[in-house]
Amino acid sequence: MPKLWNETIEAHRRDVRDAILDSTAALAAENGLLSVTMSQIAEKVGIGRATLYKYFRDVEAILHAWHAREIDGHLAQLAEVRDRTEGARARLEAVLEAYALITQGSHGHHDTDLGAFLHRDSGDYLAHAHQHLHHMVRDLLTEAARAGEVRGDIPPAELTGYCLSALAAARTLPSEAAVRRLIMVTLAGLRPPRN
Repeated sequence: MPKLWNETIEAHRRDVRDAILDSTAALAAENGLLSVTMSQIAEKVGIGRATLYKYFRDVEAILHAWHAREIDGHLAQLAEVRDRTEGARARLEAVLEAYALITQGSHGHHDTDLGAFLHRDSGDYLAHAHQHLHHMVRDLLTEAARAGEVRGDIPPAELTGYCLSALAAARTLPSEAAVRRLIMVTLAGLRPPRN
């Protein structure tokens, strides 16, 4: 087959897969996790059930794929923020701010049956993603400590735990202004001690 034909087919498959993921998450949020059926998903996407089964075996598989896509998107967003920012401290601050805002923005699905289901059954994937995030923040802290822009008297791994734990509180905050205050307080704890 010509290359253009293959690319067109792959793009179509990606579009259908994304539509399946988005439609399933929307149905689960609207109607509750237990009420979503493969027939409803197929109808919402505008495809036949047989086609849907070529992509996914059941609703749970679709929801896990949707969750993995969300997590991957968040990690990519953090990497993009890191890569476009200059300076060790600025890079660290930009990533921590983006992480806190992502955390605050995604709090809605954590408080639902969908959130409980996804976090209960996505252990390995979540652990891998959290480890990736931990390494990213630790590396940024190490770089900023070497530049004398954050405290160097505490190991970067411990500071990473501090930052991520503190910013996890963004999940419960009602506004972006409250998240920004949390970020400010967290960053204050990273300042080098005065001699």
